[in-house]
Amino acid sequence: MIQANVGGWDKYLRIVIGVVLIGLMALGYIGLWGWIGVVPILSAVFNYCPLYQLIGFSTRH
Repeated sequence: MIQANVGGWDKYLRIVIGVVLIGLMALGYIGLWGWIGVVPILSAVFNYCPLYQLIGFSTRH
């Protein structure tokens, strides 16, 4: 079972970063790599970041 390790301000920051990257791509300011914005959005939705698990970090209380 995956333990949630993303919460609070970190969750909202991930959503904002993801939306900004996808928005910039949609407006033509950056290339197709803007789709990488999907990754932080998904990690916020599922409250899980694999990198956090590797380093033993959590922003969830």
